Amino acid sequence: MPNMIQAAKAEIDSLMRAAYASAAAKGLLPAGVELKGVIEIPKDAKLGDYACSYAMAAAKEMKQAPRAIAEKLIKELDLSGSFFSSAEVAGAGFINFRLASAWYAGVLAEIEEKGDKYGAVSVGEGKKVMVEFVSANPTGPMHMGNARGGVMGDALASVLERAGFDVWREFYVNDAGNQIKKFAESIDARYRQLILGEDAVAFPEDGYHGEDIKDIAKAFFDAEGKAYLDKSEEERYAAMSRFGLDRNIPRMKADLEKYHIVYDRWFFESELHDSGYVRETVDKLTERGWTYEKDGALWLKTAELQRKKAIENGKTPEQAEKMDLKDDVLRRANGFYTYFTADIAYHRNKLEKRGFDYAVNLWGADHHGHVARLQAALDALGLDGSHRLIVVLYQLVNLLRDGEAVRMSKRTGRVIALADLLDEISVDAARYFFNAKPDTHLDFDLGLAVREDSENPVYYIQYAHARICSLVAALASEGEKVRAAGDIDAALLDTDYDHELIKQLSLLPEEIRLASRDYDPSRINRYLVELASRFHRFYTSEHIKGEAPELCAARLKLADSVRSVIAAALGILGVSAPVKM
Repeated sequence: MPNMIQAAKAEIDSLMRAAYASAAAKGLLPAGVELKGVIEIPKDAKLGDYACSYAMAAAKEMKQAPRAIAEKLIKELDLSGSFFSSAEVAGAGFINFRLASAWYAGVLAEIEEKGDKYGAVSVGEGKKVMVEFVSANPTGPMHMGNARGGVMGDALASVLERAGFDVWREFYVNDAGNQIKKFAESIDARYRQLILGEDAVAFPEDGYHGEDIKDIAKAFFDAEGKAYLDKSEEERYAAMSRFGLDRNIPRMKADLEKYHIVYDRWFFESELHDSGYVRETVDKLTERGWTYEKDGALWLKTAELQRKKAIENGKTPEQAEKMDLKDDVLRRANGFYTYFTADIAYHRNKLEKRGFDYAVNLWGADHHGHVARLQAALDALGLDGSHRLIVVLYQLVNLLRDGEAVRMSKRTGRVIALADLLDEISVDAARYFFNAKPDTHLDFDLGLAVREDSENPVYYIQYAHARICSLVAALASEGEKVRAAGDIDAALLDTDYDHELIKQLSLLPEEIRLASRDYDPSRINRYLVELASRFHRFYTSEHIKGEAPELCAARLKLADSVRSVIAAALGILGVSAPVKM
């Protein structure tokens, strides 16, 4: 069953083609012209519910004025038994259609039929998509930026599932490389300070200074005592890093699970190195002619790859040559592979070895320069990285309390940890507020998140749901239960408040389609606010209880349909739909 917006557009197309065939048969319009144009929902409802531009698009070929064509088509339109009550010519040649009660009834029937799956579309066609998000270094507690990426990534994965994709959620654990060495050095320094005294052991200037490092060192000392004091640096670092990771990673999982974020897999970078997959990936790049050696290191021809792509996308060779681009080191002179190299191997693993059609990553905006370079490297491997790797960049979080900024610094240890936030606000508030539009800075007001009034959007939406639940329960106790869509008279839902509410209900499938297209799950937030707003206006203006039985039944069905859709859309965001508040 198509959603009702698609059904309305398809029916307009069918009606217009029938009208044109009739007009051509009567000699009113020239035959053999292919009708084309757009059918859209006007921003101003006074112009009608749908607008069709077919007459304007056909004007040149028919050699008639658009308005004249539109008027001839209108005369041949037969709206009987359709979703439309009327149609009229507007402006230079638009044809505007107005919806009939059959369409409004169809929206309620579709919501009833699909239940909590209402809004699902099939644009994904079952294609496999991996959504990788958070992927924070396991060297310390997660913070607000991780919370935003986690919530947005999980919500985006849910949107893509509703859009018909086969979705896999993954966390990439950077348990190898320089940051792990620094992690081990930091723990080791704190461990030796515990035994020898702080003045006796210098702490690495670029080490991790947080209190969590001291806690890990103390736990290691409690477990091992002085046993590692005289061991080699290599032995100490290996033991310290493993001990620290074995403590931190379960905490990361637990913190994210508090936000209802669960992954299909936690993938470890060390797997790529230990299996030889990183080396194999570099060998493939070399075989394809995209590497060279300089100063003892192995380099990727990143600049050439990006210029090649720029020319394919329309730039002239001269313009491409002026681009400020640099090549990347794959293997340092000391024989160690760079983080970028492991990242190339990891994404090759996603697209080639595991066969995902698309890899979607959520990264902080500070990773902007990394996107094109990684896509270019995947292009070099023949994996079409420019199209199959999609990176959603999100801006920073500014945490406010009582109008004052809450400062965060991972290096100095003054961190607002991910787990600590839920001591102040609910999971629902966190899930909703962090899922803001990704390309905008987020001012997260802790005061607003706990307010119980219409200024707090998540409360406003949840209150609408709870209000309807109370209404349904109250009327059920009086013997008035919610009827099936086929058992109400939808023609009684004839006010502007009724119509604008049902039209908002009908938009969820389109919002899911657009959210998946734009990789922007915050569209669901905005949809819900508007739906709650329209419901509150409807509830204030239109009586339900005490009305004539048939009108009461119709409006109760409409209200219950709103309840169902709010619950379904909140479910996409991972936010609860409370029955009482």
